[in-house]
Amino acid sequence: MRKKICLILAICWMVIIFSFSAREAKLSARDSASVGTLIGRILIPGFNDWDKEKQEAFADKVDHPVRKTAHATEYAVLGFLIAGSFSDGTKRRRVSVGIPWLAGTVYAISDEIHQFFVPGRSCQVSDMALDSAGVMIGVLVAQLLWYRRRP
Repeated sequence: MRKKICLILAICWMVIIFSFSAREAKLSARDSASVGTLIGRILIPGFNDWDKEKQEAFADKVDHPVRKTAHATEYAVLGFLIAGSFSDGTKRRRVSVGIPWLAGTVYAISDEIHQFFVPGRSCQVSDMALDSAGVMIGVLVAQLLWYRRRP
């Protein structure tokens, strides 16, 4: 049952990732700026008292880390779900880690290539590597949780 649920969730998550990647650069930048502003409101005392230019400058300053964190996180979730749909405790650990990681990495590469065709977006090898690392983190977390529960 877990494998079926994780497979369905993994496919749904891939659709969500694809829809974020299909957004034009201006919309994506606006999303990142709003996250940067939210971070400022939460973490910086008096942020709301700053003038709009200073708030926007802060959001611009944290834009790169916000985007890269989003990449790693969204693919860690995907790796976790793919591992959950594949691993059943009877496969060798090398296989139960390798195949979900490879599947998630292939999807990450295809998603970056897809972004090449979206206005204002680009295809970056560094994002492919970050996404692949995120997948591996998700797969390893899944392995730790499921192997820990096994007798």
